[in-house]
Amino acid sequence: MRPRTRSDRRIATLTALVALTGLATALTACAPEKSSIDSGGEPAATSPGPSASATGATCAKDSLDLHTAGTLTIATDQPAYEPWFADDDPSSGKGFESAVAYAVAKKLGFSAAEVTWTRVRFNNAIQPGPKDFDFDINEFTITDERREAVDFSSSYYDATQAVVALKSSKIANATSVADLQDAQLGAQVNTTSYNVITDVVRPTRQPRVYPNNDNARQSLANGAIDGLVVDLPTAFYMTGAQLENATIVGQIEQRSGTPEQFGLVLDKGSPLTGCVTRAVDALRADGTLDKLADTWLADVADAPVLR
Repeated sequence: MRPRTRSDRRIATLTALVALTGLATALTACAPEKSSIDSGGEPAATSPGPSASATGATCAKDSLDLHTAGTLTIATDQPAYEPWFADDDPSSGKGFESAVAYAVAKKLGFSAAEVTWTRVRFNNAIQPGPKDFDFDINEFTITDERREAVDFSSSYYDATQAVVALKSSKIANATSVADLQDAQLGAQVNTTSYNVITDVVRPTRQPRVYPNNDNARQSLANGAIDGLVVDLPTAFYMTGAQLENATIVGQIEQRSGTPEQFGLVLDKGSPLTGCVTRAVDALRADGTLDKLADTWLADVADAPVLR
């Protein structure tokens, strides 16, 4: 017998609701009109309180509405890059985001053996429509635009964007954003790295876009672009382990002056959003997120800020 899926439960729930609606209609026909004041003399509630999914009772493991019964399905892209994941193996628990994913799973009551990983392209994960996962972790910056299509947990990491260049590049010694405006820059498609180029740098040349950071990094190595924009931890990993004779030119701050925040992505209106957010908040409060950052992102040192 196959496990009961989220779709099965929703169909059963809808069937029950249809039956209850008919019963409620019949009862309403012979019931007295109810005042807007309840029996205690207080105004009757006009809107629900905090989301039920965020309460302790409904965040119990057995009450979670999962994509596949009995397992927590977590998604990420392929390849999955260091320092976020080690050796493109999210199930290893090594790398910052892999470790965060398992820490969230544990807070929700799942052992490592009860976690299933699936691969979903970055761009596909943030598009509207049903998801084949419970949550996705892949350096997704929380934005209002993306919130229109998906849910986010609270932030598990604050990040900034940085420019990587070969030491022979004309922008290797840039000290300001203005020094980048005549450069050919590149970034992964549909990322905040790309948005930083178009919204903050505003170069005179159209930036180049790539399906993933591997393609972008190769383009930089081949001299097809002057600089590549990625998040700061990735910039340190690229210059330390993936590129020869490369340097971090500097960080680029958002116009708001606040760092980007990475959140877990969930289906729009997911019943898990409140519970996953509670788990992330608990990991921040007990110091787990800081400890994981120290373990896996310890090499991320300060880099100059381009103003």
